[in-house]
Amino acid sequence: MYKAMRAPSMYAQSPDCLNDFYDICKGYGKRFLFICSHSGLAAAEPKITKSCDGTDSYLRFEQFGGISSEGEITKMGQIVVDDDIDVVCGIGGGSAIDTAKATAFYQGKPVVIIPTVAATDAPCTGLSVIYHDDGSFAEYLFYPKNPDVVIVDSTIIMDAPVKFLVAGMGDALGTYYEARACQRTKSLSLENTEVTLSAMALCTLCRDTLIKDGFRAKVAAEKGVMVPALESCIEANIYLSGVGADNAGLCVAHSVYNGTTALEECESIPHGNIVAFGTLVQLVLEDAPDEELAEVMEFMDAVDLPLTLEAINITDPSHVAIAAQMACVPGESIHNFAGDVTPEQLTAAMFQADALGHAFLED
Repeated sequence: MYKAMRAPSMYAQSPDCLNDFYDICKGYGKRFLFICSHSGLAAAEPKITKSCDGTDSYLRFEQFGGISSEGEITKMGQIVVDDDIDVVCGIGGGSAIDTAKATAFYQGKPVVIIPTVAATDAPCTGLSVIYHDDGSFAEYLFYPKNPDVVIVDSTIIMDAPVKFLVAGMGDALGTYYEARACQRTKSLSLENTEVTLSAMALCTLCRDTLIKDGFRAKVAAEKGVMVPALESCIEANIYLSGVGADNAGLCVAHSVYNGTTALEECESIPHGNIVAFGTLVQLVLEDAPDEELAEVMEFMDAVDLPLTLEAINITDPSHVAIAAQMACVPGESIHNFAGDVTPEQLTAAMFQADALGHAFLED
């Protein structure tokens, strides 16, 4: 087995970066299909259109159906064929991005990703979550390469509701701790390769950036003010976490999230918020030093990430065991943990993390 690193061919980020869309993407073609969420279309279309004024570009903007479903991907693929599209672009959150990635893959076209929120690290990764048309899970679709271009207009990210930025910090918080756990057991990355020093460096920088700048970034976003701390955390949420996790691997934190998908009460809680609580659970399982636990909990509290089960809507103690059972099914990333984890051990760790969270908040 060999070590390897994968990343987008180009990552561009700055305030009003989309004003340069044409200059960034013209080398890939001149006929563009934009697969957009409703809010993504409103935020990005004026800048993209203006950037292409005076060129011979063809722009087609399509709002997608809300989930990255097989039918939606087929529909968008037909547009690529009918309109002789050169480049597929995804604008919006995770589902719009996943639909664009899959459409581009099946049609053999370059893909440009334009996230309008920093809620997850999906933009830079080489995979999509695909659903059946009825909304049920179908598969994880792994691609032979990561996106060709990722364009992050940090003004658009700043203008989105702050809850998305916070959720992205929660998702990114797990990146280093999960990577470290995978490194200890020599587990393979999401790309099924051994982990490079470069990947671990990105994961470490991701954590350090969040701890240093996370609170200031949240305050700035709440006030609508672009500052270096906000730019740094946007990059941590999208690039450092995305490329880091892709090339280093997942462990307990993401399995905790997957386990909670069995609980109806957790459906309204953002992915990143539960991953953050799952990170605390992982540190409990590791018997992490008090200093490390305190650092993580102080950060989570400062940016309003959940420290207790109640904060992720779990109020029935019996439901913790249900989530733990689901989190430990074969194939889950929790099995990258040293010595493995049983549902009973995970249940106990979730209750202990909850107790630590309550103690911290009451102190």
